[in-house]
Amino acid sequence: MATAAFPTRDDFAALLNEQLGGENEAFEGRVVKGTVTGIENDLAVIDVGLKSEGRVPLREFAAPGQKAELKVGDQVEVYVDRVENANGEAMLSRDRARREAAWDTLEKEFESGNRVEGVIFGRVKGGFTVDLGGAVAFLPGSQVDIRPVRDVQPLMDIPQPFQVLKMDRRRGNIVVSRRAILEETRAEQRSGLIQTLAEGQVIEGMVKNITDYGAFVDLGGIDGLLHVTDISYKRVNHPNEVINIGDTVRVQIIRINRETQRISLGMKQLESDPWEGAAAKYPIEGVFRGRVTNITEYGAFVELEPGIEGLVHVSEMSWTKKNVHPGKIVSTSQEVDVKVLEVDQEKRRISLGLKQAQSNPWADFADKHPVGSTVEGEVKNATEFGLFIGLDGDVDGMVHMSDIAWGVSGEDALGLHHKGERVQAQVLDVDVEKERISLGMKQLERGGVSAGGASGGASKGEVVTVTVLEVRDGGLEVQVGDDGPTGFLKRTDLGRDRDEQRPERFQVGQKFDAMVIGTDRSKKPNFSIKAMQIAEEKQAVAQYGSSDSGASLGDILGAALKEAGTKK
Repeated sequence: MATAAFPTRDDFAALLNEQLGGENEAFEGRVVKGTVTGIENDLAVIDVGLKSEGRVPLREFAAPGQKAELKVGDQVEVYVDRVENANGEAMLSRDRARREAAWDTLEKEFESGNRVEGVIFGRVKGGFTVDLGGAVAFLPGSQVDIRPVRDVQPLMDIPQPFQVLKMDRRRGNIVVSRRAILEETRAEQRSGLIQTLAEGQVIEGMVKNITDYGAFVDLGGIDGLLHVTDISYKRVNHPNEVINIGDTVRVQIIRINRETQRISLGMKQLESDPWEGAAAKYPIEGVFRGRVTNITEYGAFVELEPGIEGLVHVSEMSWTKKNVHPGKIVSTSQEVDVKVLEVDQEKRRISLGLKQAQSNPWADFADKHPVGSTVEGEVKNATEFGLFIGLDGDVDGMVHMSDIAWGVSGEDALGLHHKGERVQAQVLDVDVEKERISLGMKQLERGGVSAGGASGGASKGEVVTVTVLEVRDGGLEVQVGDDGPTGFLKRTDLGRDRDEQRPERFQVGQKFDAMVIGTDRSKKPNFSIKAMQIAEEKQAVAQYGSSDSGASLGDILGAALKEAGTKK
């Protein structure tokens, strides 16, 4: 007789699964409705129709920061994680149920581009967490407000609208923005307000922000820019010199761009324009006192009155200081006298001269030191063509190298003097307009030119008798008569032949005839024996015949000399 086998543990498990399998498939992983059958401490007991009830924390039935309003008999939706746990109870979750329902709703709103309502309830790295009816979203710090918010506490636990920027249900990620809602609302307000404004309208506003280039003024829901150049007619380096944040200001609407919703404002437009009648008030050549307001590389701006500034170009700042930075001549806030050089009322420009309001040192020098007078100064600089001498009145005079010394080449003459040496010189010429003073040093040597620069009556081409004053390598220094003008006879002018062009064949005190061939820069006569010989030869040829007639040059000159001896 066969014995019946007893069922094993696996048989019991299979039997249980067979009996409950359909029930598990119907409930697990789904949102179902249940009834609150009791409240035990902080837990709600809920019957969802399973063999056993489940317990859910009361906080899951309350919004963040609020108390749960739940009582026995209420119908609620919960999510079934498991039909039965180790204790034989159903595993239920109100949060999960709300989350699943919220995701369904959010996906529809996101596709439609609609706003959703949520509550900021926590802070995380880089932003905040927002409860969107059960789904938790991330709110980046940059999306909280239009401007940075220091304290977010007043915004927390308050239902408010958000815009869903991105969502991924599979990863459980949602990103929202509060800023997008504010910008949209603000744009609507701005659009409505801007329609009520008009160019030229005068309105009051509050200064909200100040930058280097201007200030932003709140006109009651829309901001306008008050540029620094439109704050006042006078120079304003920074807006905070005139206005501060929180000030109420009266402004005029200059321009409105309704497409970009930008508004330009002005304060100076409400003041009288100081440039009206400026040309009559500041005539050309008039001298006025002003204050230096700004210094640049190309000049300095001088304020004649609030709102009217003129430019003193660097070239008009000093008679004597050339190519220097204007900051080395004047300083900011310094009061100076200036002369009006040009006025352009339409362009609001006035050209001023600082040096023109002062005496011209070149004219002063010409008055004090006429041509021919002797001056003394310090050698400031030596160039390849002469010496610059510092004179009274902070002006310089130039001694050309040909006027440094007699009988010395220009290059050698330059080496006779050095920078810093005090020397004397004679004034040869003063050109006030060109700001030039010509000096001569050799003219102060013996027999120098008189104040008038005359050559003692010796005219060009005249043959005169001269006396040797000094023998030099480069030639002879000679004097006409006993008290006539002195001059120089170069080595090459001592004769036609090279043997005759030797200065050493002459002695001091020796007299001879020479022709005046011109004057140098200091108007002293230049002499030449060679020129006199050539002239005499031409005269003899013209008087006694041409060498073409058969007579030799010696015959012609001999005849001329014979006639000269007969006349004696």
